Amino acid sequence: MREPARNFQDLIVWQKAHKLVLAIYSFTSLFPKTELYGLVSQFRRAAISVPANIAEGFKKRGKADKIRFMNIAQGSLEEVRYFLILSQDLHYGDSSELMPQLEEVSRLLESYSHSILTSDS
Repeated sequence: MREPARNFQDLIVWQKAHKLVLAIYSFTSLFPKTELYGLVSQFRRAAISVPANIAEGFKKRGKADKIRFMNIAQGSLEEVRYFLILSQDLHYGDSSELMPQLEEVSRLLESYSHSILTSDS
């Protein structure tokens, strides 16, 4: 059994979500300059929201509060999924390499949420 996380940075789900944000920053840096205040801004905001909400939810006391933040993170992750699809369709870049990363974060977030709901504390 793993040692419990002391801070949000210990969470694998947060680590993977943070790596996804870094990858999305790199991916969107190649977008047309006309998208800087449009798609790039929204894409990055949605991506940042995932690890930010995991971090915020980590310190919440009650299960319901914790789960609410994980749910917000999941919603933001779905927004990122759409932006990946849109970017591909607009021919702004090949998002196929980012999709498996997103899927992994999604699975980990689902597992983490489940573990919060089924924990004794």
